Amino acid sequence: MRSPEITTRAPFLALLGLTAASALVLSGCTAAPPSDTASSKPVSGGTLTYASGDAEPTCLDPHVGGNYPQALVSTQYLEELVSKNTAGDVIPWLATSWKEASDGLSWTFSLKKGVKFTDGTAFDAAAVVANVKHVQDPTTLSSTGYLALAKVKKAVAVDDSTVRFDLSSPDSSLLDSLSQPWLAIESPTALKRTQAVNCESPVGTGPFKVVKWTKQQSITLERNDGYTSPPKDAAHTGKAYLAKIVWRFLPDSASRYAALQAGQVDVIDNAQPDTIVAAKKSDQITELDAPRPGASNRLELNSSQAPFNDERVREAFIRGVAVNDGITSLFFGTAKRSYSLLSSVEKDAYSDPSLFDIDTTKANDLLDSAGWTTRDSAGYRTKDGKRLTVRFPVSTNQSIPAERALFEQIQEEAKSLGFDVEISQLDLSSWYGALAAHKYEIVSAPYTKVGPGVLGVLYDSASITPAPSGYFANNAQVDSPEVDAFLKQASAESDATKRADLYEQVQKSVLEGYYVLPLYDQQNHYLYRTSVHGLRAMPTVSTPTFYDAWVQR
Repeated sequence: MRSPEITTRAPFLALLGLTAASALVLSGCTAAPPSDTASSKPVSGGTLTYASGDAEPTCLDPHVGGNYPQALVSTQYLEELVSKNTAGDVIPWLATSWKEASDGLSWTFSLKKGVKFTDGTAFDAAAVVANVKHVQDPTTLSSTGYLALAKVKKAVAVDDSTVRFDLSSPDSSLLDSLSQPWLAIESPTALKRTQAVNCESPVGTGPFKVVKWTKQQSITLERNDGYTSPPKDAAHTGKAYLAKIVWRFLPDSASRYAALQAGQVDVIDNAQPDTIVAAKKSDQITELDAPRPGASNRLELNSSQAPFNDERVREAFIRGVAVNDGITSLFFGTAKRSYSLLSSVEKDAYSDPSLFDIDTTKANDLLDSAGWTTRDSAGYRTKDGKRLTVRFPVSTNQSIPAERALFEQIQEEAKSLGFDVEISQLDLSSWYGALAAHKYEIVSAPYTKVGPGVLGVLYDSASITPAPSGYFANNAQVDSPEVDAFLKQASAESDATKRADLYEQVQKSVLEGYYVLPLYDQQNHYLYRTSVHGLRAMPTVSTPTFYDAWVQR
């Protein structure tokens, strides 16, 4: 059932101020790298409790849909063909080696031998083929994985330990795509079950396995004692140290942090800016800052419908809305302003701050030239009797309080230009519904994907067409032959320098078309007790992995 929309104007700013003030009495963390197993001898056994502030997945199989909450938990029980190290190099995982054909139209992977899924099924080439078919099957309702495999025609089992991916056209992003949880390999035996059953208990080769899911409360994971397939950069081999992980869902940020302080949980995600800053004096809690790859956090303007189908109106909005002061004050220095479409962790990110210099005089002139010359009694611009209204649905599951307060500041800034920005705070399901129905002119839609190939997912005109799940990633509705041509060339280019130049041209075209207002990296802060050792974020999509982790009580 669709939840009621809540239209806001400015009350959330006051609420955030109270939250920030109350946070001054809290104690917490000092920023630090992932915890170090070398500090003392690892302890085998015990239970780690994780508390997530992200939306609880509706399905634990990341092939279905494909969002970040699924990736967070599935990292513990599913594994990918390849991974990445901290230098950004692709490294072996379930695949030991790979080779691209000279024409770029196929990739052949050699697979690790002797690996079994936790239901006893052997991992082999046939399993990989079954997984590709599962992701590409329209009835799976995949979005992230489906889009990542857009150029894969089929996977072919050459022999038990060799699989070949045949492509419709070269895809320089294929290895990056295959390193993501949304393309993790699941037991082909388990995939034959109904989707409802597989959603409850997906079966992988990972260091843990799903044993119980009590919805709206927690997921219980137990150690896979037969584990044999850690990625190349893991700190140890053999089974995990932890015997169990209890994965709790605590959406309230204050309750989540209080549970961490009290030792009721060991790790939390979605740490809030005021908590991170106010928690500097504690010697019991540490921070792991792991920005997500792919796109930056940004506002995208829907260019397929009025008023943002007029570039002058898009430029006026972006030139007239100041966000720097809000980011500084609301995020307490934990987020840095971005001027790029891509995350700061992407080496091919292009940035041009001059495009976002605030010039309200020019913004007003642009709106006048676009015909929005009169104002109504409330001060909003009008044209042909219609108010300059733009709808802005916000996912309360994906936007933290500081971000929602920033959106309200943007709402007020835009009002001075004559825009009527209608913010609707929605749960995740209703938010997806609003996007699918095109009931938006502005949207903040986080998208995590390894590598600059995310630009193709977000801004190729082909991404205007929804995936089988109904989700489309080109929320700005960029429909540019120039952008499409650059993306096609970049995807086919094997030379890294030439490919980076082409992706830069893509970024310039989108930014200079005023389709996007970049804000900052996708925030991804974890807090954990110092009794937890060996925790790290995967260098792929920055999800936590507990394979090397252990707890000293």
